[in-house]
Amino acid sequence: MEGGDRHRTLYLKAGLVIAFLVLACQLFRLQLLDNSFKVSARNNALYYQTRYPARGLILDRNGNVLVGNKNSYDILVTPRYIKELDTAALCSALNIKPEYVRAKFQEYRMYRSRIGFRAVTFLSQVSPEQYSRFIEVRHKFPEFFGIPRTTRMYPYNAGGNLLGYVTEVDRDFLEKHPDYESGDYVGRTGLEQTCEYMLRGRKGYSIYLRDASNRIQSSYRDGEMDKPAAAGQDVVSTIDAELQNYGEELMRNKVGSVIAIEPSTGEILSMVSSPGIDVSVLGEINKHYSEIASDPFTPMFNRAVMSPQPPGSVFKLVNALIGLQEGVVSTRTEYPCHMGFTAPGIHVGCHDHKSPVDFTEAIMASCNSYFCYLLRSILENPEYSSQSEAFDQWHDYVQSFGFGTRLGSDFPSEIAGFVPTSATYDRIYGKGGWKALSVISLSIGQGELGCTPLHLANLAATIANRGYYYIPHIVRQHGNDSIDRKFRERHYTLVDTCHFEDVVEGMYQAVNAPSGSGATARIAAVDSLDICGKTGTAENPHGDEHAVFVCFAPREDPQIAIAVYIENAGFGATWAAPIASLMVEKYLTGDISRSRKWLEEKMLSTSLLHKVPASPDYVPPKKDK
Repeated sequence: MEGGDRHRTLYLKAGLVIAFLVLACQLFRLQLLDNSFKVSARNNALYYQTRYPARGLILDRNGNVLVGNKNSYDILVTPRYIKELDTAALCSALNIKPEYVRAKFQEYRMYRSRIGFRAVTFLSQVSPEQYSRFIEVRHKFPEFFGIPRTTRMYPYNAGGNLLGYVTEVDRDFLEKHPDYESGDYVGRTGLEQTCEYMLRGRKGYSIYLRDASNRIQSSYRDGEMDKPAAAGQDVVSTIDAELQNYGEELMRNKVGSVIAIEPSTGEILSMVSSPGIDVSVLGEINKHYSEIASDPFTPMFNRAVMSPQPPGSVFKLVNALIGLQEGVVSTRTEYPCHMGFTAPGIHVGCHDHKSPVDFTEAIMASCNSYFCYLLRSILENPEYSSQSEAFDQWHDYVQSFGFGTRLGSDFPSEIAGFVPTSATYDRIYGKGGWKALSVISLSIGQGELGCTPLHLANLAATIANRGYYYIPHIVRQHGNDSIDRKFRERHYTLVDTCHFEDVVEGMYQAVNAPSGSGATARIAAVDSLDICGKTGTAENPHGDEHAVFVCFAPREDPQIAIAVYIENAGFGATWAAPIASLMVEKYLTGDISRSRKWLEEKMLSTSLLHKVPASPDYVPPKKDK
């Protein structure tokens, strides 16, 4: 027993010695070789000041700055260290109201445990001038301090809806985007939202030593462990700044939109939504948000991509091409028009012009009767087993032009619009309870059709290209990267390219035919530009009709395709066609000819706001599932 006890004692002593040696070695390593725990232990005495990056610039296609940066400051505070506060003096120094201070500190009390001893943003985007006044009295508010930031500035007073705005992230946003933190800014609409991941940059920080009273003493390790901020990438847009600015001037005091596209690339040259957000308020959107949101003309609503409306007579171009493809009409086909189209129980009116008219004359004069006969021929085509089958083929043709779909643009909030199918009318009339005459309004772009101005501009680009389009897009380049490959792919319609020249001839005659010919868009003619266009007047059950015009120019090797949609403005030739032609002339020649200055002045000076119900008024039917 005694021998056994001695062995156990020896084993126990040996174990204690080994354990001591292991602990000694670990302590040696931690204290002398590994410094990480020492740094961690000192973290309570360190202050990490975030260094915010400059947001990337947004440039136009010619290198002009659309969105730049200017210096500002954010005022931060550590709520936990505030014992008492001279609210009146703080409000005077920062030019704020006492209600703002009370609301902020109520928020801090509500989230006291979450905030802890952290510094939080008290006031954002303080100008350098205001910050200088604050610095003079900062000794009265030791818990407050400023950090440099950049805010947006806009050399061109144009494109508020297009460019979008930047705002500080809120709690709802942070819950969905954990890679952001309180105090960060984010693009919420327009190009700022589209290009957020390119523009935002990467934050850095500086580390400072602080004392027990939270006062900064010095830079930690002379900045050895600081991390610099990385500025965001610049983005080159497809927009032409001068054309965008001109379009907004022409659309001032009117409700609607203008979209111009370069047909050979799908690049969006301008995107105007009117009334829109003035760029002067974009930098301080939070201060003006309530005012903008309550505006009866909904300036935050981007009509160019979010307002599905009936296309009106410009849709006759699509039906014309389908008729040629289906072989139910040729350029020699004539139909009568006696102030409209009449069938049992149906009358579709038309304006006074010669009768009968052929294919080219029907486009030139925008004859409603001709296209009623044409759609009836398409849907009653004996090549199909039923009118329902013929109608679904018609639907597929229309959709191949991009209608009824989201085109896939890189611009946010794009709406698909609506193109009916046979199932749509089966629900309305019952299966087998409808025929061609039941849907005859589709022949002139009315009925259940809904499309955005972007769809119409894309139609103009498709005809300019004689049968294909590139997905319209608004980003040309970012950093060293080019655009997504999908924007370089051609999208062909189901109509053979050989048929497009016949429609182009009709569009050319609509603008350039001599006086007395019945051409509906002669006001859009510009010497030597060979503009090809089509007027439209879209019926509106809530007020005056909408004015529509699509065109492209020149006829050969087109450089620009454009759609103008002005709500409650009446005939397309009265307002939409002049604005479109002025923009085409401005883009292709750089100026407006003396002979057309009167037209420019009329468009610039006329207000149509008094004619417009103050809200988007078209709600498309639900799409078939």
